[in-house]
Amino acid sequence: MTIPRRTALASLAAFSVIRAHAQAWPAKPIRVVVNFPPGGAADQIARAVGTPLSEALGQPVVVENRGGANGNIGGEAVAKAAPDGYTLLMSSGGMVSVNPHIYARMPFDPVRDIVPVASAARVLVYLLVRPDLPPRNIAEFIAYLKANPGKLSYGSPGNGSSPHLAGEMMKAQANVFSVHVPYRGAAPALQDLLAGQIDYFFDPGIGLNQVRAGKLRLLAVGSPKRSPAFPEVPTLDEAGLKGFDADTVFGFYAPAGTPAEVIARLNREINRILQTAPLRERMLALGGEALPLTPEQFHQRAEEDSKRFGAIIKARGIRGD
Repeated sequence: MTIPRRTALASLAAFSVIRAHAQAWPAKPIRVVVNFPPGGAADQIARAVGTPLSEALGQPVVVENRGGANGNIGGEAVAKAAPDGYTLLMSSGGMVSVNPHIYARMPFDPVRDIVPVASAARVLVYLLVRPDLPPRNIAEFIAYLKANPGKLSYGSPGNGSSPHLAGEMMKAQANVFSVHVPYRGAAPALQDLLAGQIDYFFDPGIGLNQVRAGKLRLLAVGSPKRSPAFPEVPTLDEAGLKGFDADTVFGFYAPAGTPAEVIARLNREINRILQTAPLRERMLALGGEALPLTPEQFHQRAEEDSKRFGAIIKARGIRGD
């Protein structure tokens, strides 16, 4: 089939505009939408990466928090933004690997409408308890849960969040029952744990300074391997909950249609930043680890997490708020 000359010229012109735009990018500030409230892991990671990224690109990187619906509100805002490289999303992997399993309908398609740009960190979850709770270790804690069915409560950043799924995994594998209290973000859940309003919390790293200060007790890590930040603390797998893995990957996304050259530049700069000592130390302080990946590797990880989390979501009948 012969393509009409006018159509070919129009396509070539459009391609030239896109290419010229990508070459000129960035020419103005870049907005990073964090789809959870301030103070949580996504917010802290976005700000930790945002400052050196701004220096690398020569433009301000402005972080904007738009929490709600387990990340869907911020995700929708980015999915519907212009695909020009000036709007990015920082999200936990749950928006892609969990939300399609827990919501009958979503306001956007996280696979079709946004694309992976760069992973940022593998975020572990830490089982924290209020310090006046009697158990002193994970074995005693599980025994205490069994002896007090339904009397303890745990918080999470919301239904379907990785801390919530970690709590449900533990309940299923240990055959215990406790009450789930969803919050609009990890920071409010942590505050209620510190205030004694809830009994425990699978923390995505934001409460570790409170552990170091003796205000909370860390009993176990919900990861396949021990945390380098707390190598003396056992994993739940070691405690008898075999195969326990509630890790999730946080990273940056862009609206579908964002120029490939822009995504490649962002991936290259973010991966370089993640390999610097200050960022590695910052991620370690948050209880995670920097995780530079290509967009393709980041996408593959999300697919693997979708299968893993989808199984527990189906088994426990978890639904979105």
